[in-house]
Amino acid sequence: MQLVEVRTKAHEKEFTEMAVRLYREEKNWIRPLDKDIEDLFHPETNKLYKSGGKAIRWLLLDDQGETIGRNAAFVNPKWKEKQPTGGMGFFECVEDKEAAFLLFDAARDWLQAQGMEAMDGPVNFGERDKWWGLLVEGFSPPNYNMYWHFPYYRSFFEEYGFQIYFRQFTYMRKVRGVVMDPKIEARAKIIREDKNITFRYLKGKELWDKFPEYFMKVYNKAWTGHMGKTISEREARLILKSMKPIVDPYLVYFGFYKEEPISFFVSIPEINQVFKYVNGKLDLMGKLKFLWHKAVHPPDKMLGLVFGVVPEFQGKGVESAMVTEYRDNIAEKKLSYETIEMNWIGDFNPKMMRVCEQLNASIYKTHHTYRYLFDREKPFERHKVLG
Repeated sequence: MQLVEVRTKAHEKEFTEMAVRLYREEKNWIRPLDKDIEDLFHPETNKLYKSGGKAIRWLLLDDQGETIGRNAAFVNPKWKEKQPTGGMGFFECVEDKEAAFLLFDAARDWLQAQGMEAMDGPVNFGERDKWWGLLVEGFSPPNYNMYWHFPYYRSFFEEYGFQIYFRQFTYMRKVRGVVMDPKIEARAKIIREDKNITFRYLKGKELWDKFPEYFMKVYNKAWTGHMGKTISEREARLILKSMKPIVDPYLVYFGFYKEEPISFFVSIPEINQVFKYVNGKLDLMGKLKFLWHKAVHPPDKMLGLVFGVVPEFQGKGVESAMVTEYRDNIAEKKLSYETIEMNWIGDFNPKMMRVCEQLNASIYKTHHTYRYLFDREKPFERHKVLG
């Protein structure tokens, strides 16, 4: 077997096509958009390079010169860990442990040379909300920008010595006909009777002009303590712009106290249900296919992106009121979606897990984010549980 570093356009194409061949007979796999992955590995399209980020990719060839595996490793300068930690991801391999271990070794050795003391995988050379974690339960078709893996990958990681750093759950429930716990209904009723608190979806001018301001205000209060970052109004506007081709106003829902935003629940149609028809290409023909299938085969699944309540209103029933108000006035009357899935609920965030459970959602898929310590004698610590 031979490792080849990805350096040429031909290598880049093979990095994509290798996965397409590997999953050719797998009905649940959906080909990602080629551009979504390729853009991660170029300074022109991934701003992490400008901050000192580094990445490398490999192909693994068998003795006949056929590609039987691929892998990538990266150093993300934004990661703040006890020990310097790099990432590995976009791992694909035939069912051959020796081949898999060669790919892991390559990532380990390169990361050690960059001064790293551990590697997490399989992860993304970017934000956590995309391409993060090994699928170990729930092998149904993946949501957009989520990994799908063969079940045998798990043994590769665990036999090599990776340990579970945290689990990520995807929760799912029906959109309509949801009955909440009576305690939640009672708490919600009190808030819904408060004339100072209102809930509404954003439409028309308010959606396009005010979403960035509303989103920034709630996000920066609700999430800074957990995620350790804030968002600017400009960044919020870019988020909205990126959602424009698929945004459904009914899925952009805010709560207000005296017309000041205090909560939100933002979802999108699950567009992998449409992207599966474009075969990884969003060129002119791909865009035409996308628009046609979006109209003829619209998604029947919503994907919950983010849910938040500002700290001063947390634990007072606003969460419950927002959900029941949405259920009664939007979900039951205006939506055609059958299910909603909520990606990326870490097992280190019991508060968010409880929210999902209170919404009568259940775990539908599980991904593992693994960590491998280069010093095999060093004690392993799992991700800190959030308070």
